[in-house]
Amino acid sequence: MQRSLWADTSLSSVSAGFVAVLVGFASSVAIVLQAAAAAGASEAEMVSWIGALGLGMGITCIAFSWYYRAPVITAWSTPGAALLATSLTGVSMAEAIGAFLFSAVLTLLLGISGAFERVMSRVPLPIASAMLAGILLQFGLSVFTSLEANPPLVGTMLLTYLACRLWLPRYAIIVVLMTGFTVSWGQGQVQPDQLHWALSKPVWVSPEFNPAVLIGVGLPLFIVTMTSQNIPGVATLRASGYQRVPISPVISGTGLTSLILTPFGGFAFNLAAISAAICTGPDAHQDPERRYTAGIAAGTFYLLAGLFGASVVALFSAFPQAMIATVAGLALIGTIGSSLASATAEVSSREAALVTFLITASGASYFGIGTAFWGLAGGLICHWLLNRKP
Repeated sequence: MQRSLWADTSLSSVSAGFVAVLVGFASSVAIVLQAAAAAGASEAEMVSWIGALGLGMGITCIAFSWYYRAPVITAWSTPGAALLATSLTGVSMAEAIGAFLFSAVLTLLLGISGAFERVMSRVPLPIASAMLAGILLQFGLSVFTSLEANPPLVGTMLLTYLACRLWLPRYAIIVVLMTGFTVSWGQGQVQPDQLHWALSKPVWVSPEFNPAVLIGVGLPLFIVTMTSQNIPGVATLRASGYQRVPISPVISGTGLTSLILTPFGGFAFNLAAISAAICTGPDAHQDPERRYTAGIAAGTFYLLAGLFGASVVALFSAFPQAMIATVAGLALIGTIGSSLASATAEVSSREAALVTFLITASGASYFGIGTAFWGLAGGLICHWLLNRKP
């Protein structure tokens, strides 16, 4: 089995795993730290949060990807962290941990019951693909907004990408990443002297169960994670052709992982969408059956990030934001294209898929629920209405 894994692994799959972790951490680690600070976390507890999250994502990515032979990427709940950053003010750390446990139990029960998978099985593929394209659109656009902000850096990365697509298509993203790092270094935008390496130390916090906090924080965390993270995560797997991955065990696994790691700060785990799209596309590996190695690579990098949680923030802040945005956008171009193609392939579903795409891409959020849910809901309503028999 080890020989098979080694044979299936390629430089492109390892680089896809690294880019997925880079994008995942760099884009939202600040929100996680804000959420911890809102609960009054000490510096040691913040480090413990990053360590627990890295450990949970690493274990679940490796385990699911290996077992199902598919790039199953997990993540922390970024919308959930944003919710916590605004709702934990005045809530003690112990009460916050109690709310996280409540959310984890609900997630575990939903996975065991199979209800989530039954609902997602009724979503047409064009609608799911359109929702994924809408989610990823902003990442594609960010390449060109970054070009305006830093023409030398992003322009060089774009030219490198085009050249690699002609002569080294499998290694385009890793070469772009190396080019971006080199140009950033030359511009003086990378500050290695600010880095310091230290191991994470777990800090246990015993939970307290305050009914008001359970309903006011734990329940919204569960709802936001399901609608804004797991639904797009399932869509990413389905749109990439991995229908064989059973969703209920994965949802149950993320709920169980949250349940175990919550006392150390692992507030919510779920299926990833944006970072997963980097590992499920052709740039990760030409053979879809071997892309699971990108998931294992991502899990390994997550474990390293969790192990050195005290250094993660400094490490990712050392990269210019324009470089990270450009790498992410270029890595997702193929997935955006294939998602749009799938969304518009069937004439009977085209209008509903476009409605889904436009709502999702708009970024509109109502009642604290993310745009992905509303895009899916709007698309399904249109699909039902437009395909009714007269």
